[in-house]
Amino acid sequence: MNLSSLIRLILLAAIWGGSFLFTRIGVPDLGAVFLVEYRVGLAALFLLFVAMFLRKPLNVGQHWRHYLVLGVFNAALPFMLFGFAALTLSASALSILNATTPIWGAIIGAAWSRQPLSGRTVLGLGLGVAGVGLIVGFDHWAAQPGAGIAIAAALLATVCYGIATTYARNATHVDSFSNAHGSMWAASLFIVPALPFASVTAPPSTGVMLAVVALGVVCTGIAFLLYFRLVRDIGGTSTLTVTFLIPVFGILWGHLLLGEAVTLSMIAGSLIVILGTALSTGFNPAVLLLRLKC
Repeated sequence: MNLSSLIRLILLAAIWGGSFLFTRIGVPDLGAVFLVEYRVGLAALFLLFVAMFLRKPLNVGQHWRHYLVLGVFNAALPFMLFGFAALTLSASALSILNATTPIWGAIIGAAWSRQPLSGRTVLGLGLGVAGVGLIVGFDHWAAQPGAGIAIAAALLATVCYGIATTYARNATHVDSFSNAHGSMWAASLFIVPALPFASVTAPPSTGVMLAVVALGVVCTGIAFLLYFRLVRDIGGTSTLTVTFLIPVFGILWGHLLLGEAVTLSMIAGSLIVILGTALSTGFNPAVLLLRLKC
């Protein structure tokens, strides 16, 4: 991994860590449904301009079902579930729970291929559960009313990501950029029927709207471009290491910008979750260290 790829990897982790911050800022006023519709809609428009510049057609008539599956499970449902959870949980907690995504991806992938989980994966799953339990058991926000439902919603969002990852890995007939672009339009359309049943709790301030723009354009549109550039340059396995860095930035942004407390149990729990994720995905930290020297 050269220096430019390392910088992109850290930048991507910082951006995706910031997505939980912006969600926490926007969701109290806009609610989960409207916030997510703005997010995927702005991302779709941004990627449309990029697609026009690159002259990359979507071929909607041929791939609309594929885009719909990705849009629902990789954007619409998990974004709304995290939005709902953000009404109760801190940005730090959301970023840590998000780190369990590869664990669910490993489980769902094994079920898809009908292959038994290895002992290492089972150990990683156990550590991931233990890490989440440590965070839930000792952090003050876990005692708030509705925290249990919020935690379940956040974990269900990571299950959706696991489904989308497994599906995308086995559906390689569409290129990565088109997957991102098409899925954002599909997510936007999927959410539209829910809009009449949702409501905005307060007129959004300028700060909230800026957070929404950052969430859609930066944390979704630009982040996808960085992600796919990394996949092309260093491969999917190395790019997966971004998952280990997101909680670091999620905790950092939450502490610096929202004044969220950083507790010992949160740090210990996040480290255990990251270790469980590494084990369940077969990631070897020594491999990354060797690549960083390249």
